[in-house]
Parts: sequence; structure tokens; C-alpha cells
Amino acid sequence: MTNEAGERIRCSALTRAGTQCKNFSLEGSEFCRVHQPSDDGDEVLDAEALETPQDAAGAVEDSVDETAEQDLRRQLLAELDRLIERVQALTPGYTPPPFSPRRLMKLIAENVENMTPEISLGILEKLRSTIGEDIFDVDTWKGIWYMLNYTLEYQGDILRRRITGEYETDEWGLDMEIVDAIKPFFDFMYNKYWRVEATGLENIPEEGRALLVANHSGQLPWDGTMLGTAVYNEHPNQRLVRTLYADWFPTVPFISSLLTKTGQALASEDNGTRLLEQEQLVAVFPEGIKGVGKLYKDRYKLARFGRGGFVRMALKAGAPILPVSIVGAEETYISLAKSPFIANLLGLPFFPISLTWPWLGPLGFVPLPTKWYIDIGEPIPMDSYSPDEASNVVLTTQLSDQVRNIIQDMIFLRLAQRKSVLFG
Repeated sequence: MTNEAGERIRCSALTRAGTQCKNFSLEGSEFCRVHQPSDDGDEVLDAEALETPQDAAGAVEDSVDETAEQDLRRQLLAELDRLIERVQALTPGYTPPPFSPRRLMKLIAENVENMTPEISLGILEKLRSTIGEDIFDVDTWKGIWYMLNYTLEYQGDILRRRITGEYETDEWGLDMEIVDAIKPFFDFMYNKYWRVEATGLENIPEEGRALLVANHSGQLPWDGTMLGTAVYNEHPNQRLVRTLYADWFPTVPFISSLLTKTGQALASEDNGTRLLEQEQLVAVFPEGIKGVGKLYKDRYKLARFGRGGFVRMALKAGAPILPVSIVGAEETYISLAKSPFIANLLGLPFFPISLTWPWLGPLGFVPLPTKWYIDIGEPIPMDSYSPDEASNVVLTTQLSDQVRNIIQDMIFLRLAQRKSVLFG
């Protein structure tokens, strides 16, 4: 949906924490696809809540009797009818191609070709049995035809806007469509691959400024990505974390562009202060390159915390500091040594020699599936200090050491509780 100036409008709904939703509204509606109300006033169901583990699917289906299955079919039809009516109300001018069974089958065939043979065969067999059981009437099949065509046209419209530049970003380059596009991959890494467990999310304010200060490790900045995913997925307000990244990332075009489009910013005291003053949630890794490039023998031993820049940011903005410990990232890449010669040759701050890299080539970049823990400590308030005290070297040094010691203690506590690197 756009305003009179042709600009896309944000969803007018509030999140569960009571703040404004960051998604764009659908065409012809003031709500996004998440908050779009159903005709009967029910909330839209969470798709993840409807998923059934594949290994249990057979047992579930076998246990459902015929009556329950008929009820499920009726619910499915009712939900499909409501969805069709809602889309038709949002796009009154949209008319799909004329319906015919041949066209419908062709459209389905074109899309299942992109799937694995096993999945596509399962879909087609289920579709055939559905038709044979006479579950859907002709009007319902026409509705499915409508929804398939609308979905394809909607995706094509997104692609067209990406190519022509007809999309919005904030002053930092944040593009929420890019965030939505890459989120499933990060969700997989968070939930399935590293099985991250996050605690202390209640210490993050529902709104307003705060500075997350975490330990850094792992050769590649996966820790910052997983911290942002934890807050975005599990905080009641789905807050977006603005991570300050090292100044050598702009030399890597793809990564630099992706960081910008997901709302991250170059690490500088000015950028961090501005973001905090804009009531953002900012994350910093004061160990910097020294932390991410640590050898395996130095794992979980915090390096020096720079020169206290993060403390000065917090003091200037009056933002609370939240210490964060991340355990599990240190073992994703087993770095045994560094090669200064190759690092200088490639213009990198360091070049690790690990058990897998460079011996396995590109496969060496695949991280190990370790078990991760992200613990967020209680906030350290800064509102009792004056912004002018940001220039007090003694104070900033003391606060920096205090935060560092808290994070180190949190790491040791988590390591004492951990029984296995891979299984936690």
C-alpha cells in the first residue's frame, strides 16, 4: 500500500509488545501479511506452529480416524475460502487467466520441477488421491487456481521492484524485504544447525536504546548473526539488532552490501552513538579482530577490550550496557595457526590455518555443528553519569574492565555447565 506521494506505508498494527510493526502493509490494506486479520476476527496462525516433524508424520496420519480427518478437511476448506476472499478484497482489480484443469495441472507441474523427485512425486500422488476422493468441488479448485496465480504475480512484482529500485530503505540502508528473504536460512542455522539456546532476553528493553556487548570468536562473524537472530525471533517485540562491524568488511563487496541491507553499520563511535540516540538496539564486539581471529588454544579467553569506545557511546547516549556471553562459536572452526604471508597477500587482517581450511577448499568454510548458548546479563545503567564523563579516561577504563570481567565470568559459568561441545 502506498501514500499520496507513492511511498510504501508501514503496517499499522502493533506487535505483542505494543510497538509499531516494521513490515510494509499489503496492497489495499493497512496491515502486513502477518497482522492481516481474518474475516472472523481470528489471528493469523503461525506457520511454524502448524509444522509436524517428518519422522512423526506417518504416525500422526495413522492415528487420525475418519471423522477427525473429515473435520480437518472442512477446516482446510473454510480457511482456504477465507484466504481467497481476503485476497480478492485486497486486489479487486486482479483477474487470473481463465481456469481450466489443464492450465492448473501445467502450473503445478512447472513448480514441482524445481523440487527433488521424492518431494514432487509425493505432492503429485497426494494431489491425485485428493481428486479421487472428491474432497474439493470445482469452485474450490478455481480458488486454488486464483491463489497460485496471485502468488506467482506477487513474487514477480517483488522481483520487478528490486530490479527497478522501487523499494525503501532507512538512512542506514536497512531493507526489510532482504531481511525477510534471508531470515529462513538464519533460522535454520539458529534452530537446527547450532540449536542455539538464548537466556536473559527479558533484560532487553521492549523499546528504546540499549547496548549489547559480547565476546567475539569463530573466525567468521556468525556470532553477531546468531545474536541478532536470537533477539529478533525470541524477544517479545522482535527487536532488530544493529551490529557495528569491523572496518575491513567493506573490502568484501557481497558481505558489505548484505550487512548494510540488514541494517548493520560500520564500527565507529559516531555511528554507535547516533544509533543509540535513535532508540536502537546496538551490538558491539570490543575484542574486534583479536577476538574473531583467536587460535583454538586461546578459546574463551577474552582479549583486551579496545580503548573503551563502547563505553563512551553508552555514556554519551545514556544507554544501559547489557553484557552478553556466547559459548559454542569458538569451536565452529578449529584454528591452529595463522599465516601472515597469505593474509598480507590477500589483504586480510588474518588468515587461519585450521583442521579444514585450506585443506578442504570451499568445504573448509562449513562450520562445525556445535551447540551454542547465548546468555544476556542484567543491564548496567548509565543514566547516573553525565554525557560529559565520556571523556573521563579513568571512568571509561573502569567501566570497560567491569563489563569485560562480567562477560568472562558468564562464559566460565556456562562452560562449567556444558558437558559436550556438540550436544551441550
